[in-house]
Amino acid sequence: MLAKRGNALRALLQDPDDGVRAAVAESLEKVEALQGLDAILTTLHSGPRAQRARAILLLQKVQSNDVFAPLISILSDPDANLRSLALQVLGVKKHPKTLSAIGKHLKDPEPAVRVHAVEALTHFADPRLIPHLVPLLQDQDDALVRAVVRALVAIATPEVETPLLAALKDPRASVRAEAVRGLGELGI
Repeated sequence: MLAKRGNALRALLQDPDDGVRAAVAESLEKVEALQGLDAILTTLHSGPRAQRARAILLLQKVQSNDVFAPLISILSDPDANLRSLALQVLGVKKHPKTLSAIGKHLKDPEPAVRVHAVEALTHFADPRLIPHLVPLLQDQDDALVRAVVRALVAIATPEVETPLLAALKDPRASVRAEAVRGLGELGI
């Protein structure tokens, strides 16, 4: 089935329209990733670090529920960079069943991983996240606090206005600036 789909797409690589050729290239990349899912998953768990990172990024292009369990398993990897990459991909994919696994990394020992967890949660824009995000506005990590502000803005419910207004009084200019931009983006 995938081979048939790939062949049909490849036949359109010579289409006279630039838009069609661009769409073919994008779709073909996804189909080929799906065809190579088994190889990607093997590399994900046993390849060298650089190949494992590439495998994580390739899983973003695969449209299959079979990618979520392997990505979630990477969240317990000792390598913080691989955990961060997995969080990024899970955020982009926005599968509701991954929300809890992502949320656990709001307390990751690595600051960068916590930032990536918040950024991943931003894709969900789920009001249930507010009580988990607001306490992080007190964190010492500027990047984390700015990411939390962006996540609250993405949620865009009336409940986020109060913590955003409080962030205007943060001693860090970068946090205040992010809160100012966020308040400007919030609707009524």
